[in-house]
Amino acid sequence: MDPPSAWILLVERCIWSVYTSKIISSDRDLLGVVFYGTEKNKNCADFKHVYVLQELGNPGAKRVLELDQYKGDKGQILFRDTFGHNADYSLGEALWACSNLFSDVRVRLSHKRIMLFTNEDDPHANDSAKAKLARTRASDLRDTGIILDLMHLKKPGGFDISLFYRDIVNIAEDEDLGIQPEQSEKLEHLMKKVRAKETKKRTLARLNLYLNKDLSLSVGVYNLLRKAYKPYPVKLYRETNELVKIKTRMFNAKTGSLLLPSDTKRAQTYGNRQIVLEKEETEELRRFGSPGLYLIGFKPLSMLKQHHHIRPSQFIYPEESLINGSTTLFNALLMKCLEREMMVLCRYTARQNIPPRFVALIPQEEEVDEQKVQIAPPGFHIIFLPYADDKRKVDFTEKVPASQEQVDKMKEIVQKLRFRYRIDSFENPVLQQHFRNLEALALDMLEPEQAEDLTMPKVEEMDRRLGNLVEEFKELVYPPDYNPRGKAVKQNEASDGPAKKRLKVEISKDELRSHVQNGTLGKFTVSVLKDACKLYGLKGGGKKQELMDALTEYFSEH
Repeated sequence: MDPPSAWILLVERCIWSVYTSKIISSDRDLLGVVFYGTEKNKNCADFKHVYVLQELGNPGAKRVLELDQYKGDKGQILFRDTFGHNADYSLGEALWACSNLFSDVRVRLSHKRIMLFTNEDDPHANDSAKAKLARTRASDLRDTGIILDLMHLKKPGGFDISLFYRDIVNIAEDEDLGIQPEQSEKLEHLMKKVRAKETKKRTLARLNLYLNKDLSLSVGVYNLLRKAYKPYPVKLYRETNELVKIKTRMFNAKTGSLLLPSDTKRAQTYGNRQIVLEKEETEELRRFGSPGLYLIGFKPLSMLKQHHHIRPSQFIYPEESLINGSTTLFNALLMKCLEREMMVLCRYTARQNIPPRFVALIPQEEEVDEQKVQIAPPGFHIIFLPYADDKRKVDFTEKVPASQEQVDKMKEIVQKLRFRYRIDSFENPVLQQHFRNLEALALDMLEPEQAEDLTMPKVEEMDRRLGNLVEEFKELVYPPDYNPRGKAVKQNEASDGPAKKRLKVEISKDELRSHVQNGTLGKFTVSVLKDACKLYGLKGGGKKQELMDALTEYFSEH
């Protein structure tokens, strides 16, 4: 990379950010750092002006601290003293050195990627031999499955990809050829490009979409959203810090002898009777047919309501790897559904031992921005539909009509507090603080950086926007002597005698008796069973099975 040092500093900060994020999100990934265009050289093939700072390895605190020493003004001086600069480099040899790093890795890699940071759009303009070698090495990388991405930086006069790098860069199969991203000038823009490339798009499953007995196509299922959790803590042996392995063994309660898996069986209580099942039978109970999407029919999109949402959707895209011609058939189905505004109803079984779900496939048209770069792919969203058991009966309070004046005033308040919501603008403050604490411990920082809680409402800004609207609304809605901060009068204090707590038993005695006889008490929740036990003066304990046993014994005697 050519000077100025500001661009080198930008790339170093980007590499540092990638390392620290990988430690948290993907600590098993292998990362390396190679500089080319240096005065000094360090690589296994002894190429000139190519310096391998870090070979491929897992990201860790030691590597991050090594990069830390090149930050700031003192770091820039150290960088120049350690590596120097020489423009007489060969990009082909630099790519060869990177390829050798992958060759030395003994584990199988899911994907291999080289990110090339540069602000020189024609590095070998005056040397056709070096330019030819670079193109040859880039072709070799393509043949060995190594992806080469260009992370070009801003330069005076603009960065012209067509001069050299259009023939060099090769992209992954799951990415668009399209127009190359714009040149980067700021760290945020550069990090955005890097993060878009560093994670390979992985399918959740590859399934067949069966349109009928004789016609099917293959699709890949993708998760669009996944809840982020804190990483699970691991147990270590306190004397050696070695990972502790947990083993579970079963013993006979009476004799204390060790039980083998073949010595145990499983049982389910049904109607006060224990049903014993073999291991093969329990496994067979979990199977609900082979995985796949099975067409049921079509319905207008207007029939799908917002209250049908019960979990994040998934996304399907055609896969040619299983059935040839799937893309053509998929596109035909997508275009017809978009044209007629229809959704596809299917029976969806994701894997072998997962119960089936009814889903609606919602068509999505491809969207591109002003530069004709895709921002939304064509395909179907898998919307999980609720079962009858998922719907709840909610007791609504009696509707109190509001006057038109009150409605208009509330409209003003809502209008003043409206803002453009973007999901990527809000990070989980608990997770962010947890990761900052880990980072501080790993890098021996004096204290962790405090994460900003962006979920907290901006009270001062809200008050400034609203002005006197809130007070005007209170005057319209509440009586003059109303004090919202005053304590409410409890019901039992206002009444003459102590109020008795009513038990919420929604089923009659005959219904309970019927459920006991049919062995279907398990349909009820623990709270309902507890209330039933209290109603008949039974002591059933806190577990569901104990409550069911108490009710079963009561109705067998009465």
